[in-house]
Amino acid sequence: MDLVGVLFNPEVAEAEPLAQEVIKWIDKQGRKSWLTSTNQLGERQKPVNGTSLIVVLGGDGTTLMAARLAVPHEIPIFGINLGRVGFLSEASPKDWHEKLIRVMHGDYWLERRLMLRAEVIRQGDSLADLMALNDVVVSRGAQVRVVRFHLFVDGDHVTTYTADGLIAATPTGSTAYSMAAGGPLLPPQLQNFLVLPVAPHLSFERPLVLHQKANVKIRVETEHEAMATADGQDAISLQSGDEVIINKHAYDSIFARVDGPSYFYLRLMQRLSYWSRKQ
Repeated sequence: MDLVGVLFNPEVAEAEPLAQEVIKWIDKQGRKSWLTSTNQLGERQKPVNGTSLIVVLGGDGTTLMAARLAVPHEIPIFGINLGRVGFLSEASPKDWHEKLIRVMHGDYWLERRLMLRAEVIRQGDSLADLMALNDVVVSRGAQVRVVRFHLFVDGDHVTTYTADGLIAATPTGSTAYSMAAGGPLLPPQLQNFLVLPVAPHLSFERPLVLHQKANVKIRVETEHEAMATADGQDAISLQSGDEVIINKHAYDSIFARVDGPSYFYLRLMQRLSYWSRKQ
């Protein structure tokens, strides 16, 4: 690994000091490095070329932002969790040295996670092209009115939902908003994705688990504004008749792991335990 990037969330107090520490440590290993914050991601798009690994300091939200930077270049991500549970992270502020040195010496494995691509279409024209590691959500806007969502899979009309929204979630996203909405949990190695409604009214309530090559189209019918979001970060305003086309992205998100594949279930139990304590 000749060039290692470090990306941190400046809104987390301990992130920048720890990022500086990580940079110094990387330099001592004889590797080149670069350092940037999530606020400066637009400035970092070009220099990311040639990077072998991106170390991310923050919570899962920071990792979702890092994925957008890394995915087009197929750069692995190594996360140091500064959030709550850190589903996507591999290390903590206490053990990052021992885990990152293993990665530097080649003692790690690569976990590939499915990404979604969503294209927003209005009257035949493309309005936006979105990328998501967690989920794409098509939902009502500020007005507290339900919306009708016409769902098509592989060109066939499946059903029409009257609901607050529809979630298209990856296995990664199945532990996020989708789980809160009653969706199933999918282990990260699966290449399926799922679609489920949010607060459906007299509509089909069960989530649909789809194959990785499925082509999903959601047509919005509303008298008010609706919204399409990717990973809760990009938001596109929708009008009645707009369509959101969702399918598997051409690239996977890649994570550098040193813990065994069963780490997912251990972290899942930790997260569920955390939620139960908060209630």
